[in-house]
Amino acid sequence: MISTLPFLLTLAVAGILLILFFLEKRHRKTHPMIGGIHTNIELPHSAEYELYHNDLSLCSKKVRACMAQLDIAYKSHHIDLIETGSYEVISRDYLAVNPAGLLPVLLHNGHPIYESHEIIAYVAARFDGPQKQNLLPPDSAGRSLMQTWVKRASLVGDDPVTGLHASAANCAAILTTPLFCAGVKSIPVHLIIEGLLFHRLRSRPALFLLLKLRGLKGFTRMAPLMKQVDRARNLMGEHLDALEHHLRQGGPYIVGSQLTLADISWMVILERLVEADWIDFFLQQNRRPMLNVYWRLLQATPAYKIGVEQYRHPTVSAATMLVREEKARDPMFRARLEGWNTVA
Repeated sequence: MISTLPFLLTLAVAGILLILFFLEKRHRKTHPMIGGIHTNIELPHSAEYELYHNDLSLCSKKVRACMAQLDIAYKSHHIDLIETGSYEVISRDYLAVNPAGLLPVLLHNGHPIYESHEIIAYVAARFDGPQKQNLLPPDSAGRSLMQTWVKRASLVGDDPVTGLHASAANCAAILTTPLFCAGVKSIPVHLIIEGLLFHRLRSRPALFLLLKLRGLKGFTRMAPLMKQVDRARNLMGEHLDALEHHLRQGGPYIVGSQLTLADISWMVILERLVEADWIDFFLQQNRRPMLNVYWRLLQATPAYKIGVEQYRHPTVSAATMLVREEKARDPMFRARLEGWNTVA
């Protein structure tokens, strides 16, 4: 009787925890959401525009940059990702805003707009016209060209690996994994496990747990992950070469002399390469001179100065420094990340 008591207590605790999990799961139901505005949904709001976003999130940067360039005021709701401290995106409160558990979401008079490319298109259309500052070309040919480059800089699918050929944003997501690895160093394991329990895309918290356990020093020894980094690095080089070639045909922006949504989309790709310490690698030795000029032009815009530069997160900045320090400390780490000293 006495010997079975610990077993029974363990079984009881496990049962209680399981019941609590399923009860909580009922309040954290997740499912994909179709992009665009949902006029059939009205969420609590106190301002015409309210933005749910994250400092690090690539798609959040894109929307903030668009809003800044158009000088649109909005009420800000910063929502944490695990990379910036916790899985707030899977909290009960945030899932009521976006059941997909993804960022960003823009509310317009309480109606949610999902997917960053849909958000910026919606906002730009409302501010289009000769008497307004706008980010849309005036002619159909220009808008078609803009959309081609917006698409090439937009995330494709839930798994970035599947869209590397089509999207520079997918490549950027893979190239950010060393930064993620450095960032989760200070994140408690139990917060990552919360993601395994409740995140709609469990492969993401599973990756973060692996990165946490292996650490930055062990990053380049994870062969399957490094295979994807190699692919992403090489394909990002191809995307940037295509943009370099295009800018040589005209410019200074993607659609001639006008800053458009295409430039907003590529601005955040280049910023992510700064955060993940890839920018010098891709723009080194003036191999892409038009991109160097283009990047400097983008950094001078209100979109960048207000929508991007002012949202540097201390946790992300610290992770960037850790990546740089590891590259300086271990030349083999840097060489392996960059393809054994090959140039992209």
